[in-house]
Amino acid sequence: MNIEECLYKSIIASVEAGKKIMEIYNDPEADFETEKKDDNSPVTIADKKAHEIILQNLSKIEIPVLSEEGKNISFEQRKNWDYYFLVDPLDGTKEFLKKNGEFTVNIAVIKQKRAFAGVVYLPVLKTLYFADDKASFKIENLSDDLSSKTNLNDFIKESKKLKPESKPADYTIIGSRSHQNDELKKFIEEKEKIHGKIDFISAGSSLKFCKMAEGLAHIYPRTGRTMEWDTAAGHAVCKRAGLVVKNMFSDEELIYNKKDLSNPYFIVE
Repeated sequence: MNIEECLYKSIIASVEAGKKIMEIYNDPEADFETEKKDDNSPVTIADKKAHEIILQNLSKIEIPVLSEEGKNISFEQRKNWDYYFLVDPLDGTKEFLKKNGEFTVNIAVIKQKRAFAGVVYLPVLKTLYFADDKASFKIENLSDDLSSKTNLNDFIKESKKLKPESKPADYTIIGSRSHQNDELKKFIEEKEKIHGKIDFISAGSSLKFCKMAEGLAHIYPRTGRTMEWDTAAGHAVCKRAGLVVKNMFSDEELIYNKKDLSNPYFIVE
């Protein structure tokens, strides 16, 4: 597998999907009617259109794709996959529906059950986060016209490398904008006993991972339900920036392609 080609195609796919999402987001006549998935979370026409665009792009590479909007692949079919793409075409559908801009396109490359590389694209701000097998990067104000970008290095040359070396003065926790619960409140209370003053910042979708990779918070605890496609791309961005994404109770790195595609509670730090 050529990781540079996989990541390049993932970036192109995420930006093209982002453009389609924004067409729907900005169209006053667009159909924002939602359906309910099995887990009662919403899905819109934007999720489905983004999924189609990403599949069209990634099908040119000979490794499997597991997407939230096409997840009905049996464990027997996928259990021996060495590499595959793990995709969330529109992460933060609730944020999309609220029109607060905090939604992303997530594409990860999984290698032997581990987050290996990934792309997180924020369509509203045209901000791209990506990670290869060595480092993590960020590009702001990315042009919709990618015709001049013919390989991964063209994106790397335009990017800044992410190293979360400086942190806020006060201990800062980042958490979900739409999924706060009693367990998270208890976690914050425990940290207050240790650190005193605590700052808490909220963000939607995979932006929490990206803000961690930029050094804007000390820790991101997730005490609610998430699925593998929710975390994999952000996991890769944090991992290559030097952070750990681990099971809250065992301290083991999150793994992927499990029989049950839900994640345990986890911490990024």
